[in-house]
Amino acid sequence: MIVKTKKYQLPTGKYIKIALAAVLKQQWWVVLIALAIMSGAFFIWSHWWITGAIIAYGLYVLFWLIQFAGVTQLEQSKVLFDKLSYEISSQQILIKVNPKQGMPLKWDQIKRAAKRQDDFLLFVSKAQIIHWPFKIFNTDNERKFIESVLKRKGLIKEQ
Repeated sequence: MIVKTKKYQLPTGKYIKIALAAVLKQQWWVVLIALAIMSGAFFIWSHWWITGAIIAYGLYVLFWLIQFAGVTQLEQSKVLFDKLSYEISSQQILIKVNPKQGMPLKWDQIKRAAKRQDDFLLFVSKAQIIHWPFKIFNTDNERKFIESVLKRKGLIKEQ
């Protein structure tokens, strides 16, 4: 079965929010480092332990925010934010700019995926994300087919 989607353009603001949330979720342990720095206040009391840890964590989040905002401005990343359609089969994903131009993407290039309440997220890398809201699929059966392919490839877990 080949699923042909409607054209969809990922808004840059949504991309930044999704990518930042994914990195913070994946690197949750950084919060533990900030808490460890804050615990220095128990040994030698100073509000600077807490202030310094909050500033350091804030700079960490700001670093990733700038990285993802920068991706939206790069010329080589512009294709991520064009209006694209997809032809999805169990062998590959064909990303189509127009009916004559497209780029195949093998399923083994996808690092991980997530099914959320109203969309699918596919992570090619930390900065490359494929976002498929359910509204781009023509029928509910197509959405279920995509979900089954993602489960068979081991990209999302059975629920």
